Amino acid sequence: MSYLLTTLTKKKEVDSIIRDTIDKVLVLRFGRASDAVCLHLDDLLSKSSREVSKFATVALVDIDSEDVQVYVKYFDIVLIPSTVFFFNAHHMKMDSGTADHTKWIGAFHTKQDFIDVVEAIFRGAMKGKLIVNCPLPPERIPKYQLLFKDL
Repeated sequence: MSYLLTTLTKKKEVDSIIRDTIDKVLVLRFGRASDAVCLHLDDLLSKSSREVSKFATVALVDIDSEDVQVYVKYFDIVLIPSTVFFFNAHHMKMDSGTADHTKWIGAFHTKQDFIDVVEAIFRGAMKGKLIVNCPLPPERIPKYQLLFKDL
């Protein structure tokens, strides 16, 4: 399903989508197309992308691409999939009760969970906030123990 979403493999592609996405939330999924959890998330993202299109843009970043490693290091992406949010070129953070506010790690349980998170980020961003509270109940937030670190 990921063929429905733009896949970025170059640093300059990531730079320009961050710079050029204005007044919308930019959702960047860092991962790889061969990973089962990434495929599940990509399916959910592609099915949701039309519903969030008025206030969000979704793109995939291939973490195996040599050219995007600067972003992989910057966002400390060691677990995949990791989803990073931006608004008007500002990195948006979300407090979901985990130690890491910089990214969403793992897949969303449902399409609605993803839509709710993006809406919360959009609303917060429109009010000038750079960090928002996660709108999902704690049991719907993936815990790190459930994820496998790439070996």
